[in-house]
Amino acid sequence: MAYLQSFLHTLCSLLLFLACGEALKFDIEAASRGDPKGTRCIRNFVAKDTLVVVTATVDGYKGDGMVVNMHIKDAVGNEYGRPKDVAGEQRMAFTSHADASFDVCFENHFSGSKGVGHPFRHVELDIDIGADAKDWSAVQATEKLKPVETELRRIEEMVAEIVAEMDYLRTREQKLRDTNESTNTRVKWFAFGTMGMLVALGAWQVIYLRAYFRSKHLI
Repeated sequence: MAYLQSFLHTLCSLLLFLACGEALKFDIEAASRGDPKGTRCIRNFVAKDTLVVVTATVDGYKGDGMVVNMHIKDAVGNEYGRPKDVAGEQRMAFTSHADASFDVCFENHFSGSKGVGHPFRHVELDIDIGADAKDWSAVQATEKLKPVETELRRIEEMVAEIVAEMDYLRTREQKLRDTNESTNTRVKWFAFGTMGMLVALGAWQVIYLRAYFRSKHLI
């Protein structure tokens, strides 16, 4: 049992380290309002009805001459939030409405006509999806679970997500294969139809020309 606890602790520490390593860090330059140079978007894919937690940490402070706005939306038009004038940590949680990619966009623009000595804001972005987005400490306290049981629940949900993702990919591959086969069948029959029309047209031309020449007593 002690070996299992040690193994799970090491595994979860590794997963936590990898999750932290996936956080994005970048600088976004301020620009005039509407200038695309001041916009940066990060895209990720999420399945339908999946919990997503977006945590953004923006340095600077309100009133420093720059305003950073956020916009979270997906590829099919669903919007999940538009925080304005973000400074410090901003956390947003939402449940996806469709199997689609979603964008987390940042816009940095000047708040006034005065220039700024260092027109940049540093952003740290962390996106947690599915099991990673849950507050497992709260789950442990609510359900009165042991640490090992909590880690097992977390690993179980992560495995279930992987299985669901594989099922989704398999279903998508099957749909693409069916579409490909249907397209090939249509192209094949179109080619056969075109060849038949050409043969029929050639035969009609031969019959017509033969009748024409006979009417002129040329043959």
